[in-house]
Amino acid sequence: MSYDEVEIEDMQWSDDLSAFTYPCPCGDLFQITLDELKTGEEIARCPSCSLYITVIYNPEDFEEPPATEDTRIPQQVEVS
Repeated sequence: MSYDEVEIEDMQWSDDLSAFTYPCPCGDLFQITLDELKTGEEIARCPSCSLYITVIYNPEDFEEPPATEDTRIPQQVEVS
């Protein structure tokens, strides 16, 4: 069972860890990476103890944008 449920808005971004973090009662930080969020992961784990939290967020906010078609302008071909 999850220790707690935390809104993504209540978490802090850490450039050093490249992850969203939230204080753990053990003194360390729960962590979840942007890549984990993009794949639909919702569990942030503490690296120092066995606790974890469930992160509440909208997965659509972290989806990769759809690939776009090649929009290069075709080169003109001279006809003789």
